[in-house]
Amino acid sequence: MLDQSYVEFAWQQAAALLAIDSPSGFTTQAATWVQAAFERLGFAATLTAKGGVLVDLGGPENGDGLLLEAHADTLGAMVAQVKDNGRLRLTPLGGMSANNGEAENVRVYTRDGKIISGVLQLCNASVHVNGAYATTGRTFDSTEVVLDEDVHAAEDTRALGIEVGDAVCFDPRTCRTASGYLKSRFLDDKLSVGILLGLAKYLADTQAQLSRHVWIHITVYEEVGHGGAGSAPAGLSEAISVDMGCVGEGLQCTERQVSICAKDSGGPYSYQVVGKLIDAAKAEGADYAVDVYPHYGSDVEATLQAGHDLRHGLIGPGVYASHGYERSHMDGVANTLKVLKGYLGV
Repeated sequence: MLDQSYVEFAWQQAAALLAIDSPSGFTTQAATWVQAAFERLGFAATLTAKGGVLVDLGGPENGDGLLLEAHADTLGAMVAQVKDNGRLRLTPLGGMSANNGEAENVRVYTRDGKIISGVLQLCNASVHVNGAYATTGRTFDSTEVVLDEDVHAAEDTRALGIEVGDAVCFDPRTCRTASGYLKSRFLDDKLSVGILLGLAKYLADTQAQLSRHVWIHITVYEEVGHGGAGSAPAGLSEAISVDMGCVGEGLQCTERQVSICAKDSGGPYSYQVVGKLIDAAKAEGADYAVDVYPHYGSDVEATLQAGHDLRHGLIGPGVYASHGYERSHMDGVANTLKVLKGYLGV
């Protein structure tokens, strides 16, 4: 039985992964952690050349294999310029927005292993000094990282080891409320990595017999569009992205449900797979919603664009305020696990 302990385990794993900075291109530590987490559950997990993690959950080789995809990379930024005043101009990684990154604490990782803290602020950020504070558009040209060091010139900052190309990571501010809400940057998609670890623990604990070969691919370039473009094993017939479910105006899903996506910016998902996901939700008693996402792309679409001949689908726990300070709920985790269990027939 898939009881609450697996939901708790999924969140514990997600919270641990959320504590590891991993914007696209700077994911080695997170991927190594994910590999070890699956290995602790007894599954073979290997690092791909691209830096992702490919996990073999087992099952018969019958040409009807299933690939479950989630991503460990997040939004973030990179140093684009060390400014004359010693502060940093950033370039975003993925869809990171200066609008919701403003006043957030950051960590700058230097090539020589130092971690230096700072905060993203509007240039000339003092309201009592800057008369245009309220009307200035927030972009990565109008904001800057103010380092928590005594720097006043570019040479001061470079003396710390900071240089163009260094990774800049935003504080996730992860917390769980007494009412079960999960709040953090980067629930997209570390929450679903935790969910797949919860599924793997359930399979290991119950010694479930799979009717098809099942693989998991934890990708590391989803936020820049090509995460799922490689490392698809032979013998697959289907691939499902386990990502965040959209919550917002015009959509049905809430943070407490699992979302089944029928169509996003890349077009419709497989009508057959979507139907099977709905059937699994009904069979397992999962609280679900079917939605069309207006501004969205997924790992599994990158897999198809790479030329793999697969049927595809997308599910995930409902997440509000996507690409900002995101919110989901433990019920969304539970309902997503139920759909995955039902889809695998275990």
